[in-house]
Amino acid sequence: MFQLPFPVRDANAASGADGLGDLPEWDLSDLYSAEDAPELARDLAWLEQDCASFAREYEGKLAGLDAAGLLACVLRNEAINRIAGRIMSYAGLRYYQLTVDAGRAKFLSDMQEKITTFTTPLVFFTLELNRLEDGVLEGLFAENAELARYKPVFERIRAMKPYQLSDELEKFLHDMGVVGDAWERMFDETIAGLEFEVEGEPLNIEGTLNLLTDETRDTREAAARELAEVFGRNIKTFARVHNTQAKEKEIVDRWRGMPTAQTGRHLSNDVEAEVVQALRDAVVKAYPKLSHRYYELKRKWLGLDKLQVWDRNAPLPMEDKRVVGWEAARETVMSAYAGFDARMAEIAAPFFTKGWIDAGVKPGKAPGAFAHPTVTDVHPYVMLNYLGKPRDVMTLAHELGHGVHQVLAAEQGEMLSSTPLTLAETASVFGEMLTFRKMLGEAKSDAERRVMLAGKVEDMINTVVRQIAFYDFECKLHAARRAGELTPEDIGALWMSVQGESLGPAFEFMEGYEHFWAYIPHFVHSPFYVYAYAFGDGLVNALYAVYEESPEGFQDKYFEMLKAGGSKHHTELLAPFGLDATDPGFWDKGLSMISGFIDELEAMEA
Repeated sequence: MFQLPFPVRDANAASGADGLGDLPEWDLSDLYSAEDAPELARDLAWLEQDCASFAREYEGKLAGLDAAGLLACVLRNEAINRIAGRIMSYAGLRYYQLTVDAGRAKFLSDMQEKITTFTTPLVFFTLELNRLEDGVLEGLFAENAELARYKPVFERIRAMKPYQLSDELEKFLHDMGVVGDAWERMFDETIAGLEFEVEGEPLNIEGTLNLLTDETRDTREAAARELAEVFGRNIKTFARVHNTQAKEKEIVDRWRGMPTAQTGRHLSNDVEAEVVQALRDAVVKAYPKLSHRYYELKRKWLGLDKLQVWDRNAPLPMEDKRVVGWEAARETVMSAYAGFDARMAEIAAPFFTKGWIDAGVKPGKAPGAFAHPTVTDVHPYVMLNYLGKPRDVMTLAHELGHGVHQVLAAEQGEMLSSTPLTLAETASVFGEMLTFRKMLGEAKSDAERRVMLAGKVEDMINTVVRQIAFYDFECKLHAARRAGELTPEDIGALWMSVQGESLGPAFEFMEGYEHFWAYIPHFVHSPFYVYAYAFGDGLVNALYAVYEESPEGFQDKYFEMLKAGGSKHHTELLAPFGLDATDPGFWDKGLSMISGFIDELEAMEA
């Protein structure tokens, strides 16, 4: 879930596909040089020893600490998190580079098990914090300003107080976490190991999904049908993963007394359920004026009576078919960032020059793209699967935005830098918008402008409409699983129930599309994550409108917002911009930007 136009040539670059140029690869040595690096062995030994000594010194004693003592305890805990995070970042990133490698999978699993074992004695920390009286904590904060800086962390921890179990059960759940992680790895390895063949060419999932944007309709159809076929052959495995994960979540939620399956995600996102529901309702209500209206336009552009699923991301007939090389993509995004503020470009530059991006599509590499913050004394890493499509340029802008955000937030320290998912998409979507607006401003004709507007609308629909449809699917899936085991057909029916509603009457759905829920990683790794994308898009649309209306001083306020990391609630972060996500009309402002683009496209047709 990364951005000065300087000449760049990474020493670790790998040759890309035709026309892409040299694609950078990660240099993970800023974390560790190898699995058997002495620094890694040293950190594992330190972690084991310090977790044990932390428990000996503090368990059962938090209530008796003064302000200075509690601060020292918090700082010790933060140091433990930093070392554990460094180890797991290294193991995880190596694994995602080659998920089918048994040695890397074993190393990741071994590190997870060791760190889980080492940190189990620390479970008491949050449990005892939650047993402190509010007045006691407030008194300690008043005594020590440095301790008071951690108040947002305490508040998020204490939000779980009503759902806290006994110390023994909490330790049990902590230990059992590795079992859930194993199901996630099974999903990742299954997805990465899938083999496809389209028009005689063997492909992995990323290459096959990419063909859904091919200019030839027969190729898109062949790819869609091959995806459906391969997903269908493996659908029992995917259904087992989803059933198990959803059931595990239901058990834990029931024991904790959480009222809904979504409650845990809302708490971790530091967002009110009512705000998420208002977002969801606003988007669903807007389906007819957004996705339904746009896809009717696209149906006419493509000259079809009905759109099929392989037409959803089809290039438009008037679209530029050129492949965007890596250097051109880098320069486009970096110049957009520099045009907004030189500081943003300066922060982004090292990603390209120091091996912080892994861009190429390679067998066994995890699909998709992300920005991983690692730990606050290192730097983020960006993963892409770059194929030279215009959307890949936007993906670079998106992930580089995450990276800039993570670098700026790192000064908050390990416990305060982590941003709730709802705000984590702010800088990424803003980076996309900067890049899009720069490219739109450089359009040389109405036809070029139309293509760019249509592409942006499609991306926004994928970010807002598609993700809220995903959220509704997850809500239905978890509710249905509470009533019993779900067959692949049951899950497929839930999937199809949201697809027609969100995409609209311009579409028909091929046989086999009911299996396309199977490859979405967020459903397995981070249940209910997906609404964060829509939250981020709506928030950024509102932010960008403020920027256009009142650019004076905007950049400084924007950087302060990113630097805050997870130290402030969304209401505090948005207040300097005159925005409030708890206002029911807030989301309509963001959605109006999308409908405004569609208005412009319809006017061009007239």
